[in-house]
Amino acid sequence: MEITKVEIRPMHNEGNLKAFCSVVFDDVFIVHSVKVIQGKDNLFVAMPSQETKNGEFRDTAHPIDNDFRLKMEEIILRAYRDAVGDDGGTSLREEIPTEDVTI
Repeated sequence: MEITKVEIRPMHNEGNLKAFCSVVFDDVFIVHSVKVIQGKDNLFVAMPSQETKNGEFRDTAHPIDNDFRLKMEEIILRAYRDAVGDDGGTSLREEIPTEDVTI
């Protein structure tokens, strides 16, 4: 499965929430409401979630393979940094083939 498109919607003046994004897989499946969040030390990706009756949040869609999760996070963060003009010192940037994602 390949990520074929990432759409970034930067947020301004929203605290730690830096962007919402939509991720397209194999040009046939899209996941909306993926978030880019500023953590204490770095940016991270949060998958779409829904609040339960207990007030907890559970992901409604997420990778179950850790290697794919890491690849997806790198692609989303690269797309975010490209969208806002910040390379962020992404160390794995060159390792992600450009044909895997259309931004």
